[in-house]
Amino acid sequence: PTSAQVSVAPHSGRFCYTLDNDVLSREQRQFYEDNGYLLIRNLVSDQDIERFSKEFTRICKREVKPPGVMIMKDESRRSQFGQSESVVNKVQDFQEDEELFRYCTLPEVLKYVECFTGPNIMAMHTMLINKLPDSDQQTFLHPMHQDLHYFPFRPASRIVCAWTAMERAHQDNGCLLVQPGTHRTALKPHGYPQWEGKTNKLFHGLLDEDEKIPKVHLVMEKGDTVFFHPLLIHGSGINRTSGFRKSISCHFASSECHYIDVKNTTQEHLEKELQEMVRKKYNATSVELKDIWNFRARLVQGERINL
Repeated sequence: PTSAQVSVAPHSGRFCYTLDNDVLSREQRQFYEDNGYLLIRNLVSDQDIERFSKEFTRICKREVKPPGVMIMKDESRRSQFGQSESVVNKVQDFQEDEELFRYCTLPEVLKYVECFTGPNIMAMHTMLINKLPDSDQQTFLHPMHQDLHYFPFRPASRIVCAWTAMERAHQDNGCLLVQPGTHRTALKPHGYPQWEGKTNKLFHGLLDEDEKIPKVHLVMEKGDTVFFHPLLIHGSGINRTSGFRKSISCHFASSECHYIDVKNTTQEHLEKELQEMVRKKYNATSVELKDIWNFRARLVQGERINL
């Protein structure tokens, strides 16, 4: 069984994945309904992106140490580059960093988020990704996956990711790759791909990928933002350039969503892996999956109801 079997949400009318308001046009709503994603051009200002980039650099240099933040690195590059952005692949769970968390509160972002979640909005999962140039030791390739695999809350239709390009993202530097329409499928089994020496911690992928489903490369300019459904199958390619490809993102959910028990589902092995990581990091004897998410979650608009 999969957790998606308990994620069915009641819908009325023609639109299932978007809510009635005056932000999205009918064409934009229909595009998201059909494809599971919507790209909004030039949404986040250059000024904000520069501020996020500077804070990322400060974190890489350990000038600031936000509590709870998870910093992922390519250890093979440390001897050459030391403590710098040339080593850090991802800064995750930055909800305690005031500067980076500003992204999750930007009115221009929340205006669109509300189209999918409704007015009561929780920021649930935050990431700043710095896709490094490919190396012989490690390839920062994220296999095709569904984000709902990581989330123990439902309904899926009231969860959305906002993903903003901090510089131009294209095929050569590993832009997002999506399979349009796959948000209408169930949550599929995930695990580590069989890529010897090229698998990053928690970078799970589909165990059975349908290669016949067409893929679309999302070429994005600095400040462009894509909103996508947590069941949409997506990934990112290899950075074949000598530079970086930065993006900042947050998964938002309606505070009316509820937690589910992932025991005896395809998400159970992920729960155990997360619990083990938290136990090691904080020397904790026991931790529940819900507690991990309560630590990450922050109310950014409206009122907190369930999450």
